[in-house]
Amino acid sequence: MKVLITGGAGYIGTELVKKLVKIPKIKEIIVYDNLSKGGYNFFLCTCIGGDNIRFVQGDILDTRKLKKELEGVDVVFNLAAKIASPYADADPHLYEQINHWGTAELTYAVEESDVKKFIHVSSLSVYGSSGKGKLITETTKLNPRTNYGISKMRGEAFVERLMKKRETYIIRLGNVYGFNQSMRFDAVINRFAFEANFLKKISIHGDGQQIRSFIDVDKSAMYLTQIPFLNVPSGIYNMVDINLSIMDIALTFKDLIPELEMQFINQHLQLRNIAVEEDCKIYKYLPKVPLAFKDDLFTMMNQFAFH
Repeated sequence: MKVLITGGAGYIGTELVKKLVKIPKIKEIIVYDNLSKGGYNFFLCTCIGGDNIRFVQGDILDTRKLKKELEGVDVVFNLAAKIASPYADADPHLYEQINHWGTAELTYAVEESDVKKFIHVSSLSVYGSSGKGKLITETTKLNPRTNYGISKMRGEAFVERLMKKRETYIIRLGNVYGFNQSMRFDAVINRFAFEANFLKKISIHGDGQQIRSFIDVDKSAMYLTQIPFLNVPSGIYNMVDINLSIMDIALTFKDLIPELEMQFINQHLQLRNIAVEEDCKIYKYLPKVPLAFKDDLFTMMNQFAFH
């Protein structure tokens, strides 16, 4: 089996490669990334062994290069994206160019290839918000509120076209957290972990009551890795582990570090909820691993250089 991962040098890609390289059936892993996010830490991961990994510096908008690299590929994981940030509305053109038209170019290239399975990683941002007391499911109407969410929704529309022609999966991931060498610190739990560990103070935006859905980076990569090998029907799937308010997270860190201080920024603001049904449809096909959230945070902080 030959696998190609777009955006493979990123946060989730790093963890995914760690797991794929251990599967004997996979003879070659192509990590396709333009390194626009500066993902050089991927190349420092001595924990990624094996001689079946090949790196290609390329952009998903480069159709000619994509088509060349797709030759003989059986499975594609699409992780390439302009990611959300606190400035998710700052540059609508860039989100559209990568998340919308970049995904379109990739699907066109896959359509003309012999790829058997296409796994597209999307985001819960396509839903917009869940409303008070409501949980999102895969049947919830899409109503994105940011340029990032809009671009991801438009990209998904191109991926859905492939479902009639080959095994295709749209995976809407929750907020990903957890330690690895390519760790993102704009993700709220990871940022809290850094601040709590090194500054003994965390910054909370809004009143802290806003709810988000989360999943550990190790689990998300483990689940994604299993999809090509299990009898999972083509379709759209949410993938989350737990719903927590920002204050829930902050208080868990305070349990671990009693002297921790909390600093509120614009505390008068009530921010929107994005809460997802935790018993996601995907877990009918992939065994769900039990959650130990406090232990996850403790383990993550103990992997920092000093603590």
